[in-house]
Amino acid sequence: MLEAEQAVTGAIRTATTGLKNSMRTQVTAAGLGPRLAKSWRGDVYPKQAKSLKAAGMVYTKAAKIMEGFEEGQVIKGKDGFWLAIPPPNAPKKALGKRVTPGNLEKARGIRLRFVYRKNGPSLLVAENMRASYSRKTGDLRGFRKASQSALKSGRGLTSVVMFWMVPQVKMPKLIRFEPEAAKWHRRIPELIVKY
Repeated sequence: MLEAEQAVTGAIRTATTGLKNSMRTQVTAAGLGPRLAKSWRGDVYPKQAKSLKAAGMVYTKAAKIMEGFEEGQVIKGKDGFWLAIPPPNAPKKALGKRVTPGNLEKARGIRLRFVYRKNGPSLLVAENMRASYSRKTGDLRGFRKASQSALKSGRGLTSVVMFWMVPQVKMPKLIRFEPEAAKWHRRIPELIVKY
């Protein structure tokens, strides 16, 4: 009896860990980052004892995000407003938080101008910006608000796209939980025999 309990519990633990790790790998491979990948957890019950009725549960602390990437959900702006999506060259944070049009304007002391485009996403643009380069490498570091002297001379001034504005976005299907769970469920008898 003890050997059977050990075999079942061991198999459930292996399958639970396997499914959890498979989901973490999927999230990382999809380019969603290691932090989101670590939101996948796995628990085996009973937690301390071994049992013929052992059960495993794999879950995520970011269920809404994972559902969106599994089902390819459409995200719409709240109350009919636009969704503001920062392009890769835009700042990632402003005022210590994830960047938004509002906190970027406050942090930089600028006003963003809305540019409507019939084809393709509309834009929120920062005007009268100057490129900032690294003194060591000469690489472009980003853009900053132009000084008063630069504004007077007009030299080096440029407009920079800070956000793409879209009415909605369809999330790509990057996560496949159900087929992965079914695969590990089918392996449980084989895992019991191995123990």
